Amino acid sequence: MKTDEKFDSGLVKLPKWFRQEIPDMNKIREMKDLFRGSRLHTVCESANCPNMGTCWKEGVATFMILGGTCTRACRFCAVPAGRPDLIDREEPLNVALAVQQLGLRYVVVTSVARDDIEDEGADQFAKTIEAIRHLTPDVKIEVLIPDFSAKEASLKILSDAAPEVISHNIETVRRLAPHIRPQAFHDRSLQVLRRLGELNPKAFIKSSLMVGIGETDGEIIETMNELREAGCQILTIGQYLAPTQRRRHLPVERFVTPEEFESLRQRGLQMGFAHVESGALVRSSYIAEQGYKAAVDAMVAFRKLADLGVAD
Repeated sequence: MKTDEKFDSGLVKLPKWFRQEIPDMNKIREMKDLFRGSRLHTVCESANCPNMGTCWKEGVATFMILGGTCTRACRFCAVPAGRPDLIDREEPLNVALAVQQLGLRYVVVTSVARDDIEDEGADQFAKTIEAIRHLTPDVKIEVLIPDFSAKEASLKILSDAAPEVISHNIETVRRLAPHIRPQAFHDRSLQVLRRLGELNPKAFIKSSLMVGIGETDGEIIETMNELREAGCQILTIGQYLAPTQRRRHLPVERFVTPEEFESLRQRGLQMGFAHVESGALVRSSYIAEQGYKAAVDAMVAFRKLADLGVAD
Protein backbone atom coordinates (compact mmCIF):
# COMPACT_ATOMS: atom_id res chain seq x y z
CA MET A 1 0.00 0.00 0.00
CA LYS A 2 1.23 3.48 -0.81
CA THR A 3 0.23 6.95 0.26
CA ASP A 4 0.64 10.49 -1.05
CA GLU A 5 2.65 12.46 1.51
CA LYS A 6 0.74 15.33 3.12
CA PHE A 7 2.51 18.41 4.44
CA ASP A 8 1.37 21.40 6.47
CA SER A 9 0.95 23.35 3.25
CA GLY A 10 -2.79 23.58 2.83
CA LEU A 11 -2.88 19.82 2.03
CA VAL A 12 -1.95 20.56 -1.56
CA LYS A 13 -2.29 17.42 -3.62
CA LEU A 14 1.12 16.37 -4.82
CA PRO A 15 1.87 14.80 -8.21
CA LYS A 16 1.87 11.02 -8.41
CA TRP A 17 5.66 10.82 -8.45
CA PHE A 18 5.73 11.85 -4.76
CA ARG A 19 4.07 8.59 -3.76
CA GLN A 20 5.95 6.66 -1.05
CA GLU A 21 5.59 3.56 1.08
CA ILE A 22 3.79 4.03 4.40
CA PRO A 23 6.56 4.43 7.01
CA ASP A 24 7.21 1.93 9.80
CA MET A 25 5.71 3.77 12.78
CA ASN A 26 7.33 1.39 15.29
CA LYS A 27 10.76 2.28 13.91
CA ILE A 28 9.93 5.98 13.97
CA ARG A 29 8.88 5.76 17.63
CA GLU A 30 12.04 3.80 18.46
CA MET A 31 14.25 6.43 16.82
CA LYS A 32 12.39 9.33 18.48
CA ASP A 33 12.77 7.72 21.90
CA LEU A 34 16.52 7.39 21.33
CA PHE A 35 16.91 11.02 20.27
CA ARG A 36 14.74 12.45 23.04
CA GLY A 37 16.49 10.32 25.66
CA SER A 38 19.83 11.76 24.55
CA ARG A 39 18.50 15.33 24.22
CA LEU A 40 19.35 15.24 20.52
CA HIS A 41 17.72 17.01 17.58
CA THR A 42 17.43 15.72 14.02
CA VAL A 43 16.94 17.83 10.92
CA CYS A 44 14.67 15.01 9.74
CA GLU A 45 12.03 16.20 12.22
CA SER A 46 12.86 19.89 12.44
CA ALA A 47 12.78 20.41 8.66
CA ASN A 48 9.71 18.21 8.06
CA CYS A 49 11.74 16.07 5.67
CA PRO A 50 9.51 13.96 3.40
CA ASN A 51 12.05 11.12 3.53
CA MET A 52 12.02 10.72 7.31
CA GLY A 53 10.11 7.42 7.23
CA THR A 54 12.30 6.03 4.45
CA CYS A 55 15.59 6.92 6.14
CA TRP A 56 14.57 6.02 9.68
CA LYS A 57 13.41 2.62 8.45
CA GLU A 58 17.08 2.03 7.61
CA GLY A 59 18.25 3.42 10.96
CA VAL A 60 19.70 6.51 9.28
CA ALA A 61 19.27 10.07 10.49
CA THR A 62 20.89 13.49 10.18
CA PHE A 63 21.86 14.88 13.58
CA MET A 64 21.30 18.58 14.17
CA ILE A 65 23.64 20.06 16.75
CA LEU A 66 23.72 23.45 18.51
CA GLY A 67 20.08 23.30 19.53
CA GLY A 68 16.79 23.42 17.68
CA THR A 69 16.37 27.18 17.20
CA CYS A 70 18.05 29.09 14.38
CA THR A 71 19.27 32.69 14.45
CA ARG A 72 18.18 33.10 10.82
CA ALA A 73 14.72 32.94 9.25
CA CYS A 74 15.11 31.66 5.70
CA ARG A 75 11.81 31.60 3.84
CA PHE A 76 12.02 27.97 2.76
CA CYS A 77 12.92 26.42 6.10
CA ALA A 78 10.73 24.78 8.76
CA VAL A 79 13.32 25.01 11.56
CA PRO A 80 12.09 27.50 14.23
CA ALA A 81 13.86 30.86 14.26
CA GLY A 82 14.43 32.98 17.35
CA ARG A 83 16.55 33.16 20.45
CA PRO A 84 18.87 30.15 20.34
CA ASP A 85 19.45 27.54 23.02
CA LEU A 86 22.50 27.41 25.26
CA ILE A 87 25.24 25.21 23.84
CA ASP A 88 25.09 21.70 25.31
CA ARG A 89 28.68 20.72 26.12
CA GLU A 90 27.64 17.06 26.35
CA GLU A 91 26.12 17.11 22.87
CA PRO A 92 29.19 15.83 20.96
CA LEU A 93 29.43 12.76 23.20
CA ASN A 94 25.66 12.17 23.03
CA VAL A 95 25.75 12.25 19.23
CA ALA A 96 28.70 9.86 19.21
CA LEU A 97 26.93 7.46 21.57
CA ALA A 98 23.81 7.51 19.37
CA VAL A 99 25.90 6.80 16.27
CA GLN A 100 27.48 3.87 18.09
CA GLN A 101 24.13 2.55 19.34
CA LEU A 102 22.57 2.76 15.87
CA GLY A 103 25.55 0.98 14.34
CA LEU A 104 25.92 3.58 11.59
CA ARG A 105 28.55 3.32 8.85
CA TYR A 106 27.91 6.86 7.63
CA VAL A 107 26.64 9.84 9.61
CA VAL A 108 25.54 13.34 8.64
CA VAL A 109 25.86 16.18 11.15
CA THR A 110 24.26 19.55 10.52
CA SER A 111 23.24 22.53 12.64
CA VAL A 112 21.12 25.60 12.93
CA ALA A 113 22.84 28.92 12.19
CA ARG A 114 24.44 30.40 15.33
CA ASP A 115 25.29 34.00 14.51
CA ASP A 116 25.17 34.70 18.25
CA ILE A 117 28.52 33.06 19.03
CA GLU A 118 31.96 34.07 17.83
CA ASP A 119 32.88 30.95 15.84
CA GLU A 120 29.22 30.37 14.82
CA GLY A 121 29.40 26.75 15.94
CA ALA A 122 32.56 25.52 14.20
CA ASP A 123 34.16 24.25 17.41
CA GLN A 124 31.05 22.22 18.31
CA PHE A 125 31.20 20.57 14.88
CA ALA A 126 34.87 19.72 15.42
CA LYS A 127 34.22 18.27 18.87
CA THR A 128 31.32 16.19 17.52
CA ILE A 129 33.50 14.78 14.73
CA GLU A 130 36.23 14.00 17.25
CA ALA A 131 33.79 12.24 19.60
CA ILE A 132 32.31 10.12 16.80
CA ARG A 133 35.75 9.08 15.57
CA HIS A 134 36.82 8.20 19.11
CA LEU A 135 33.92 5.74 19.59
CA THR A 136 33.48 4.55 15.99
CA PRO A 137 36.69 5.26 14.05
CA ASP A 138 35.51 3.56 10.85
CA VAL A 139 32.39 5.72 10.43
CA LYS A 140 32.44 8.13 7.49
CA ILE A 141 31.31 11.63 8.43
CA GLU A 142 29.53 14.27 6.37
CA VAL A 143 28.85 17.74 7.75
CA LEU A 144 26.27 20.17 6.43
CA ILE A 145 27.26 23.58 7.73
CA PRO A 146 25.87 27.12 7.72
CA ASP A 147 28.12 29.72 6.10
CA PHE A 148 29.89 30.74 9.37
CA SER A 149 29.75 34.24 7.80
CA ALA A 150 32.78 33.05 5.79
CA LYS A 151 35.01 33.54 8.86
CA GLU A 152 38.41 32.10 8.04
CA ALA A 153 39.06 30.86 11.58
CA SER A 154 35.75 28.99 11.67
CA LEU A 155 36.23 27.43 8.25
CA LYS A 156 39.70 26.26 9.29
CA ILE A 157 38.43 24.71 12.54
CA LEU A 158 35.86 22.75 10.56
CA SER A 159 38.29 21.78 7.80
CA ASP A 160 40.98 20.64 10.25
CA ALA A 161 38.47 18.19 11.77
CA ALA A 162 38.69 16.40 8.38
CA PRO A 163 35.20 15.05 7.66
CA GLU A 164 34.93 13.02 4.47
CA VAL A 165 32.31 15.37 3.00
CA ILE A 166 31.81 19.07 3.70
CA SER A 167 28.49 20.42 2.52
CA HIS A 168 27.09 23.94 2.43
CA ASN A 169 23.85 24.54 0.57
CA ILE A 170 23.50 27.30 -2.02
CA GLU A 171 19.73 26.57 -1.87
CA THR A 172 18.56 28.75 -4.76
CA VAL A 173 19.60 30.85 -7.74
CA ARG A 174 21.28 34.25 -7.51
CA ARG A 175 18.20 36.32 -8.39
CA LEU A 176 16.01 34.72 -5.72
CA ALA A 177 18.65 34.46 -2.98
CA PRO A 178 17.98 37.85 -1.30
CA HIS A 179 14.26 37.05 -1.05
CA ILE A 180 14.65 33.44 0.08
CA ARG A 181 17.80 33.71 2.24
CA PRO A 182 17.67 37.32 3.51
CA GLN A 183 20.46 36.82 6.07
CA ALA A 184 22.78 35.01 3.68
CA PHE A 185 24.56 36.00 0.46
CA HIS A 186 24.88 34.03 -2.77
CA ASP A 187 28.51 34.98 -3.40
CA ARG A 188 29.43 34.34 0.22
CA SER A 189 28.14 30.75 -0.08
CA LEU A 190 30.24 30.25 -3.21
CA GLN A 191 33.23 31.73 -1.37
CA VAL A 192 32.72 29.31 1.54
CA LEU A 193 32.60 26.28 -0.78
CA ARG A 194 35.70 27.40 -2.64
CA ARG A 195 37.66 28.10 0.53
CA LEU A 196 36.72 24.77 2.14
CA GLY A 197 38.06 22.96 -0.90
CA GLU A 198 41.31 24.89 -0.64
CA LEU A 199 41.66 24.18 3.08
CA ASN A 200 40.93 20.46 2.76
CA PRO A 201 41.60 19.10 -0.74
CA LYS A 202 40.93 15.54 0.48
CA ALA A 203 37.29 16.23 1.39
CA PHE A 204 34.43 16.12 -1.10
CA ILE A 205 32.72 19.52 -1.35
CA LYS A 206 28.96 19.29 -1.67
CA SER A 207 25.98 21.62 -2.12
CA SER A 208 22.24 21.46 -2.71
CA LEU A 209 19.74 23.34 -4.85
CA MET A 210 15.95 23.62 -4.55
CA VAL A 211 13.82 24.00 -7.67
CA GLY A 212 10.19 24.89 -8.28
CA ILE A 213 10.39 28.12 -6.30
CA GLY A 214 10.31 30.60 -9.20
CA GLU A 215 13.67 30.13 -10.89
CA THR A 216 14.14 29.68 -14.64
CA ASP A 217 15.85 26.75 -16.33
CA GLY A 218 18.68 29.03 -17.39
CA GLU A 219 19.20 30.21 -13.81
CA ILE A 220 19.43 26.61 -12.59
CA ILE A 221 22.17 25.86 -15.13
CA GLU A 222 23.95 29.10 -14.27
CA THR A 223 23.96 28.18 -10.57
CA MET A 224 25.22 24.68 -11.32
CA ASN A 225 28.09 26.21 -13.30
CA GLU A 226 28.87 28.59 -10.41
CA LEU A 227 29.02 25.64 -8.02
CA ARG A 228 31.41 23.71 -10.26
CA GLU A 229 33.64 26.75 -10.63
CA ALA A 230 33.69 27.01 -6.81
CA GLY A 231 34.98 23.43 -6.59
CA CYS A 232 31.75 21.67 -5.69
CA GLN A 233 31.97 17.94 -6.52
CA ILE A 234 28.67 16.51 -5.22
CA LEU A 235 25.33 18.16 -5.98
CA THR A 236 21.80 17.35 -4.89
CA ILE A 237 18.75 18.88 -6.58
CA GLY A 238 15.25 18.52 -5.16
CA GLN A 239 11.72 19.89 -5.32
CA TYR A 240 10.92 22.77 -2.99
CA LEU A 241 7.92 22.10 -0.75
CA ALA A 242 6.47 24.82 1.47
CA PRO A 243 6.69 23.65 5.10
CA THR A 244 3.58 25.63 6.10
CA GLN A 245 1.11 28.17 4.74
CA ARG A 246 2.49 30.91 6.99
CA ARG A 247 3.58 34.14 5.31
CA ARG A 248 7.21 33.37 6.16
CA HIS A 249 7.19 30.34 3.85
CA LEU A 250 7.06 30.80 0.11
CA PRO A 251 4.52 28.83 -1.95
CA VAL A 252 5.54 26.24 -4.55
CA GLU A 253 5.60 27.84 -7.99
CA ARG A 254 5.67 24.59 -9.97
CA PHE A 255 6.32 20.87 -9.65
CA VAL A 256 9.36 19.80 -11.62
CA THR A 257 8.85 16.52 -13.50
CA PRO A 258 11.00 13.39 -13.11
CA GLU A 259 12.16 13.86 -16.70
CA GLU A 260 13.39 17.38 -15.93
CA PHE A 261 15.22 16.14 -12.83
CA GLU A 262 16.95 13.45 -14.89
CA SER A 263 17.94 16.04 -17.48
CA LEU A 264 19.51 18.18 -14.73
CA ARG A 265 21.37 15.13 -13.40
CA GLN A 266 22.82 14.38 -16.82
CA ARG A 267 23.74 18.04 -17.34
CA GLY A 268 25.53 18.10 -13.99
CA LEU A 269 27.59 15.05 -14.84
CA GLN A 270 28.55 16.66 -18.15
CA MET A 271 29.72 19.70 -16.20
CA GLY A 272 32.10 17.50 -14.24
CA PHE A 273 30.35 16.88 -10.93
CA ALA A 274 31.55 13.58 -9.46
CA HIS A 275 27.99 12.76 -8.40
CA VAL A 276 24.56 14.36 -8.91
CA GLU A 277 21.43 13.20 -7.06
CA SER A 278 18.39 14.81 -8.69
CA GLY A 279 14.74 14.08 -7.99
CA ALA A 280 11.53 15.38 -6.45
CA LEU A 281 12.16 13.94 -2.99
CA VAL A 282 15.93 14.47 -2.97
CA ARG A 283 17.25 16.51 -0.05
CA SER A 284 20.84 17.41 0.79
CA SER A 285 21.30 14.48 3.18
CA TYR A 286 19.12 11.95 1.36
CA ILE A 287 20.96 8.63 0.80
CA ALA A 288 24.14 10.59 1.53
CA GLU A 289 26.26 7.47 1.93
CA GLN A 290 25.37 6.33 -1.58
CA GLY A 291 26.31 9.74 -2.94
CA TYR A 292 29.66 9.64 -1.18
CA LYS A 293 30.44 6.15 -2.50
CA ALA A 294 29.42 7.14 -6.03
CA ALA A 295 31.69 10.20 -5.85
CA VAL A 296 34.59 8.06 -4.63
CA ASP A 297 34.05 5.62 -7.52
CA ALA A 298 33.87 8.49 -10.01
CA MET A 299 37.12 10.00 -8.76
CA VAL A 300 38.88 6.62 -8.88
CA ALA A 301 37.70 6.12 -12.47
CA PHE A 302 38.85 9.64 -13.41
CA ARG A 303 42.31 9.04 -11.98
CA LYS A 304 42.64 5.80 -13.91
CA LEU A 305 41.76 7.63 -17.11
CA ALA A 306 44.23 10.38 -16.22
CA ASP A 307 46.97 7.77 -15.71
CA LEU A 308 46.16 6.45 -19.19
CA GLY A 309 46.31 9.97 -20.61
CA VAL A 310 42.71 9.98 -21.84
CA ALA A 311 40.97 12.10 -19.15
CA ASP A 312 39.70 15.50 -20.22
